[in-house]
Amino acid sequence: MFSHLPPAVTIYEVGPRDGLQNEARPVPTADKVAFIDALSATGLRAIEVTSFVNPRWIPQLADAADVARTIRRVPGVRYSCLVPNRQGLERALDAGMDEVAVFLSASETHNKRNVNKTIAETLAAFEDVIPPAHAAGARVRAYVSTAFGCPFEGPVDPRAVVDLAVELQRRGVYQISLGDTIGVGTPVQVRDVLSRVLEKLPAEQIALHFHDTRGTALANILVGLELGIATIDSALGGLGGCPYAPGASGNVSTEDVAYMLDGMGIATGVDLDKLCEASTRVASLVGHEMPSKYLKAHLGERARGERRRAPTPSAEPTTKTGT
Repeated sequence: MFSHLPPAVTIYEVGPRDGLQNEARPVPTADKVAFIDALSATGLRAIEVTSFVNPRWIPQLADAADVARTIRRVPGVRYSCLVPNRQGLERALDAGMDEVAVFLSASETHNKRNVNKTIAETLAAFEDVIPPAHAAGARVRAYVSTAFGCPFEGPVDPRAVVDLAVELQRRGVYQISLGDTIGVGTPVQVRDVLSRVLEKLPAEQIALHFHDTRGTALANILVGLELGIATIDSALGGLGGCPYAPGASGNVSTEDVAYMLDGMGIATGVDLDKLCEASTRVASLVGHEMPSKYLKAHLGERARGERRRAPTPSAEPTTKTGT
């Protein structure tokens, strides 16, 4: 049925940044470091650890430099951070970061609410970030928020998403993560937007970043996999939201994504049991239950003394045609 799935997928963990930035309860620096170190032990190969934004914007991440300097860096794991401007880039580089991410929105209103600039002004400001980052030997990723819908404008023209993706590639980012910031995307819409983008850019330069507000994140990810997308953003336990997107719930859960991929025979290198251990600890830090469906099932099975993993695919491997 699924003949064009990638044989392996990179799960790009964004919980320490996109997850914690919207939490009401501040998490102490030492606990953030322990959180990231636990993630590093799960087999994840890409972790976004913090954001070097002005603390007045995101006070939960005011300790970005201390976190970046203190985490234990495991060989083979890429550690990244968000930077809004040249000052943020300089702070990130000074803290030892060698991968950074820039961000903007596909809708003008959300972009103005988020960074107080028009889209054109934001792209112009990237000249103060992307070339200096490359000159310092750092890789640059880019996020395009509201790619599938805006909380202020509603539907977003797919052509705007395509144009931004092409422009960001031209400016030298290695990967563009398309975000469903408020979780309104549906599989048919995702296929339409991605098909248009993939007419211009190769699949390896695209990642997907879905929030699960309306329960469609995994279905949307499956569409992306069928189109050859092999990098999926997620947050441990389903943490997250967006301070500038009213009503947005958390990111799709890393555990849920890993379970689905595991059951489909797609390699991630991630240990689900270790993910659940880390997620359980983080729940105590933020003071509420994690939304992750897999985590809830895992904890219930553990309480009953059961052990169940993703079923092994019974048919011919679905991943023999890689992309």
